[in-house]
Amino acid sequence: MLGPVLLAAARSDGIRRAVSAAPVTRPVVDRFVAGETLDDSLAAVRSLNARGLEVTLDHLGEDITDASEALRTRDAYLALAEALEAEDLGVRAEMSVKLSAFGQALPGGHDLALANVTSVVEAAAQAGTTVTLDMEDHTTVDSTLAILAELRERFPRTGAVVQSYLFRTEDDCHALAGEGSRVRLVKGAYKEPATVAFQDKHEVDKAYVRCLKILMAGKGYPMVGSHDPRMVAIAQDLAHRGGRKPDEYEFQMLFGIREAEQERLVSQGHRMRVYIPYGTDWYGYFMRRLAERPANLAFFLRSLATRG
Repeated sequence: MLGPVLLAAARSDGIRRAVSAAPVTRPVVDRFVAGETLDDSLAAVRSLNARGLEVTLDHLGEDITDASEALRTRDAYLALAEALEAEDLGVRAEMSVKLSAFGQALPGGHDLALANVTSVVEAAAQAGTTVTLDMEDHTTVDSTLAILAELRERFPRTGAVVQSYLFRTEDDCHALAGEGSRVRLVKGAYKEPATVAFQDKHEVDKAYVRCLKILMAGKGYPMVGSHDPRMVAIAQDLAHRGGRKPDEYEFQMLFGIREAEQERLVSQGHRMRVYIPYGTDWYGYFMRRLAERPANLAFFLRSLATRG
């Protein structure tokens, strides 16, 4: 029952101020966020790469309110791409972007976001890496997939994210499972109405499996975004039955969550990519992590009690 409350809190400015000001918050946030600076993110990349883990980097920020903020987001990613190129990290580090941070929700936002993200995708290609477009709430899906289609005309390795809790996602998986596509499948972490999304966890899980079957049977490159042991096992079985080689799909998990499982999968020869968020605008991301798993919320509450 706390999940919807926390997701609503993720968009509350008042709660944002209270949580951000609490002395206990920063040490707990550090479990899920690599740091606030570019140097912090690069240090995390080097550490994870040394242990056989690949990464995708997210400069935190979303729901920006003016075009100047969108330009700052673009410039942060351009700096990231430049740093990856300088350190020759592009082979094992890609980038994830939220188009709302590039101006998608502003007037004329579709074209603004496309222009801003195109610069980043170009810089990523120069650095020897690529970009995946994160998916946000259901109102952004059509715009995000349209931007994806435009980007893939020049940069076919540009990836997409789909969320199994949306009713439409099975159809989207069929459309995206073609030759050369890269698709990260997740369950979904936004508060969505019952008119567009499954509300029951078991229904979301069943939808995830149906979508996973479509992607694994397709000609693209599935990216299995899940910490759920059942989904990991099902993905392994589907990949085996479909004759997929270890470099023809990958697992993805979040920074700071199920680290032992991440390393276990690597030890078994699987590709494992860690989603590394960094930056100062961590609040929305942090609250969604608390909402996703009771264990995350319990960890936060124990820290509050310990330090209180």
